[in-house]
Amino acid sequence: MTKRLAAAVAALALVAMVATGCSSGTGGTTGGTTAPAETTIKIGIGAPLTQGATALGKGMVNGGQLAIDTLNASPEAVAAKIKFVGVSGDDQGDPKTGVNVANQFVSDPALVGVMGHLNSGVSIPASKIYSGASVVQISPASTNPALTQQGLTNVFRVCTIDSVQGPAGAAAAFDASGLAKKSVFMVDDSTPYGTGLAEEFAKKFTALGGKVLGTEKTSDKDTDFKALVTKIAATKPELVYYGGIYNAGALLAKQLKEGGVTVPFMGGDGLYDNEFIKLAGAANANGSYATSVGLPLANLPKGQEFTAAFNKKYPGQEIAAYDAYSYDALTVIGKAVIEAATALGGADKVTTTDGKKAVIANVAKFNGEGVTGLISFDSKGDTTNKAITLYTITDGKWVAKTAGVKF
Repeated sequence: MTKRLAAAVAALALVAMVATGCSSGTGGTTGGTTAPAETTIKIGIGAPLTQGATALGKGMVNGGQLAIDTLNASPEAVAAKIKFVGVSGDDQGDPKTGVNVANQFVSDPALVGVMGHLNSGVSIPASKIYSGASVVQISPASTNPALTQQGLTNVFRVCTIDSVQGPAGAAAAFDASGLAKKSVFMVDDSTPYGTGLAEEFAKKFTALGGKVLGTEKTSDKDTDFKALVTKIAATKPELVYYGGIYNAGALLAKQLKEGGVTVPFMGGDGLYDNEFIKLAGAANANGSYATSVGLPLANLPKGQEFTAAFNKKYPGQEIAAYDAYSYDALTVIGKAVIEAATALGGADKVTTTDGKKAVIANVAKFNGEGVTGLISFDSKGDTTNKAITLYTITDGKWVAKTAGVKF
């Protein structure tokens, strides 16, 4: 048993003892007060909704709200007399704004967990706020390893990390059965996500024998890359790798093609969205590559079920890269809440400090099948599901080049 899990189990035992001492059992009363017929439990959804990677952020809200609906309809939630409510917080992909959102979330005593954030640069500072308030945080998309290396027991993620994704991308780029490229020009957007991913890619690429012909740091808000395109063209790389999100990445890909640099453009999960194709233009985007965490939905046992439920609730909308991960992350929080409510003798006790700690402990020991596959966490809070899929753009559409590789 890991130290983290042992601590979680001990916390559960302590909380259960406290609950036993103050609960009157199944009679519906606690301390002489009639228990409420239904307790509202709030779960925050922190994501960029008006600035930054808004397509991915809005997808997180979609996936999270679908999970809320499913939880509320479940016999377990009905039996526990819980009504789950999702509360969206617009972090704009900005660390300072994200901290403000985190403070707003924890100021609400009915909010016991947060599904978020998208950007690692937001999740890392926000996680400290959640830790101080004993609020569990599960990110569906933050892949920088530093998030779970802070020693915080309340922080988890259902996506794998850049020290897995970066090397997987590099292996695919270098290997003869993949792109078979031996030289690369590296660009990143200076965010924790973009920098971390690019560093991991470059480290593995050079270890395999590839050459990094140049590196450049940009901003995730840059729009004019003409000077950089000239610099890249002069080095004559076989591949351009970009660590960053689709909004700036698409503009770089577009301007590279317009500037005569026609070698493949590659990045990580931050590029894997249809907005990349729309912003770059299909002609410029064709032939680009992106790694993304997990397996394609079509390859997962519950993928078709999720797709059908999503299409019913959001007709005409596309499933974004992290919608299913958001669904799973919020579902894990919800199930942990129901388990805590049952153990403590009432849903109203989940909103106490001891109740919130019980939710954290339940998440730490969670082990179950989600839409994205088997969900469980290691001693740091990282997912044990480490699959990576390589995608490419063909005829203006993302298609899986590999069926998914588990590391």
